[in-house]
Amino acid sequence: MRAEGIPSTAPDGDGDGDGSRAGLDPAEAARRLRRDGPNALPGGEHRPLWRTLASVLAEPMLLMLLAAGGIYLALGDRAEAAFLMGSVLVVIGITLAQEHRTQRALEALRDLSAPRALVLRGGQRVRIAAIEVVVGDLLVLHEGDRIAADASLLEGQLDVDESLLTGEAVPVNKLVGTAPAPLFASTVVTRGRGLARVIATGARTRVGGIGLALASAVEPPSRLQRSSRRLIRTMTVAGLLVAGTYALLLWSWDGLGVLPSVLAGVALSMALLPEEIPVVLTVFLALGAWRIARQQVLTRRMPAVETLGAITVLAADKTGTLTRNRMEVAELAIDGSHYDAATDGPLDEPFHALVEFAMLATPAQPFDPMELAIQAFGRSLLAGTEHVHADWLPVAEYGLSPEILAMTRVYPERAPDRHLLATKGAPEAVADLCHLAEPDLADLRATVAAMAGRGLRVLGVARGHWRGDARPASQHDFDFEFLGLVGLLDPPRSEVPAALAECRAAGVRVIMLTGDHPLTAQAIGHRVGLADQPVVLTGGDIDAMDDVTLTARLRDTDICARVMPEQKLRLVRCLQAGGEVVGMTGDGVNDAPALRAADVGIAMGERGTDVAREAAALVLLDDSFASIVAAIRQGRRIDDNVRRATRFIFAVHVPVVALALVPALAHWPVLLMPVNIVLLELLIDPACSVVFEADPAADTVMRRPPRRAADSPFAPRQLLRGLLQGAGLAAILLAGFGLLQDTVGPVQARTGTFLALLLSVFLLTLANRARHRAGAGNPWLLPMFAALLAMIVLALGVPWLRHVMAMAWPAAATWLGMAAMLAAAAAWLALLRRHASPPSD
Repeated sequence: MRAEGIPSTAPDGDGDGDGSRAGLDPAEAARRLRRDGPNALPGGEHRPLWRTLASVLAEPMLLMLLAAGGIYLALGDRAEAAFLMGSVLVVIGITLAQEHRTQRALEALRDLSAPRALVLRGGQRVRIAAIEVVVGDLLVLHEGDRIAADASLLEGQLDVDESLLTGEAVPVNKLVGTAPAPLFASTVVTRGRGLARVIATGARTRVGGIGLALASAVEPPSRLQRSSRRLIRTMTVAGLLVAGTYALLLWSWDGLGVLPSVLAGVALSMALLPEEIPVVLTVFLALGAWRIARQQVLTRRMPAVETLGAITVLAADKTGTLTRNRMEVAELAIDGSHYDAATDGPLDEPFHALVEFAMLATPAQPFDPMELAIQAFGRSLLAGTEHVHADWLPVAEYGLSPEILAMTRVYPERAPDRHLLATKGAPEAVADLCHLAEPDLADLRATVAAMAGRGLRVLGVARGHWRGDARPASQHDFDFEFLGLVGLLDPPRSEVPAALAECRAAGVRVIMLTGDHPLTAQAIGHRVGLADQPVVLTGGDIDAMDDVTLTARLRDTDICARVMPEQKLRLVRCLQAGGEVVGMTGDGVNDAPALRAADVGIAMGERGTDVAREAAALVLLDDSFASIVAAIRQGRRIDDNVRRATRFIFAVHVPVVALALVPALAHWPVLLMPVNIVLLELLIDPACSVVFEADPAADTVMRRPPRRAADSPFAPRQLLRGLLQGAGLAAILLAGFGLLQDTVGPVQARTGTFLALLLSVFLLTLANRARHRAGAGNPWLLPMFAALLAMIVLALGVPWLRHVMAMAWPAAATWLGMAAMLAAAAAWLALLRRHASPPSD
């Protein structure tokens, strides 16, 4: 017989030119990629510059600037008109720079989240981006993989879901026969493993031929973005109505001309519109996803970034997430005799059959870490004996199922109708297949409990014989002989105990999900610090409960053992029914429904299937639990910073509105004109979209409960502090303007008050940062202050700008008045900060 799996070298003869099963040479692959182009489907072009520019010019703020510039031209004030038109170009430049920064971050994430392919190149397995696959590549395919290009199956047996092309929901079986079995790009392997040679890529594939443009899919806006857009629309309509009414009052009540009245209305509308909010959310979510990617967590769906901070329960796989996913055979047991792999020497003869049939029940070149450990153990200790059958190939296989937690592989013997059976699985399932007597079952349970109590994952192994031509429908129809137990150890990751402790401090409950024996799961849970005495639910317990009972039991559960992937979806829904915000990890095809249903689905990047990765919102690139906790920490930081930026935006707009509105109603000289507000916007925009985005997390970010999922940054309680900050500043600045008018005149008063307003923007930035911050400081804070000082120097030192702003070089009294206003503003903000204690501070 020929060994199942993927040999590294063998004659090929398919005429493709590489002549071996070692795959293409990397240099040849690079040459073919240059020749044929990337393996990309039609569509997915970058957004053109003119379309971005058109969307920028449609912003209400820019329309207001253009209107004000036109009015100044009509009034004959060319200097003011030139300044406003120049400001339009500056604002467009800033917006395009932010758009480019955001787009670059999103493109980097798309590059990371693009489908991956496992290929053989130069005799080595290499995982590459699917876009780099070329004609002649050898694809290594496993269950759950999305096929990267059109190919021909060379080895193995696959079931492939081709519904994308055919509409048929039933998977198509692919076998190596007299003719090559065709495989098509974008279809999904639902079962089996195999080796295939690529015959077409990109637009030349079957999918490319029918013009499928998967890459052109657009990410829908997040809940936060949708709510912010509704707020902006409402405030825009209200602001325009107020500004229009204000202009009419000035014209009819104050006797101003039509154009000056309209100009004042434009200035008020510019002050009223918090147009920075959508920019803040877009930038924060995109750059937040980029920052999370640096923590080895890839964001596939942007809403997950804002949901991370609200997670209350994290349901995490044990294997590979809490543990290293590097299984080793640690112990063997037969009828009371034990073999310890760490201390015992050569394998005694009684254990040979146990290891032999454990290997036969395992694929020769497996993907699963547990099966890899069994094969490695057997080959090292039984090498050169008659117990290693590297050239045997099974003729049938019975897979693991919810009814029978065991798998059987069927091998032909020399007689045509005789077959050898090799079985491994959960000890209780294998014992049931062997029909053990009750005394033997009691001894077996005691041995399994002792091994599981040492943290071992325990498998039962059996052998059997069968004669006949028509294969039975179930494993129960065979007769088996119980051979013994194999205990495997998967040591916990060293960083997990600290990460679990951080979760507890942050109010995030962790539930461990595993297919292991309950005692094994308890031992691992105790070892990693999940709980001193973890509370366990088994898959059988879950099936026996209704949803109401299960929801109640999950409130106190630490571990779900003997869990099948199909049960995860029910666990997610019951947790959500109990009011939890659920993060769920998974890696298999059957995990996909649960990952999609979870508030934040997290797929494994190293061992996970393509189907799981596509269903998930996040992909864990290193499969480490500590990376999930780091992502939650980043998610909370992003949420805090969005709230601080939103509070700052509302706080800074209150004094701007007051200084634009009150002087006209009080029959004072005009204080703020459109040119002044433009200068403010050049300071406010970077403050909220750059400075706050880069703010480090508060050192309490993981020592407080998760925020409520429905808690919006735009809630009145959240905005009240910002409105109070702004109201106090408005009162201080208006009082200072009134006093300065009586002492130094209106021009000096305008100068002092406007400069105090500019510096108050920086004070507001400081006042809305976290009190105690973890890590390094904000790299943008000093540049912002330097830019503010440069702006003041230019506005005062350049005569043309000073004239446009209707300001004068400050007199001594003006400097003193400005200093008094700033001192009062700083005292007011400090007072509010001392008496306010939101969680983010």
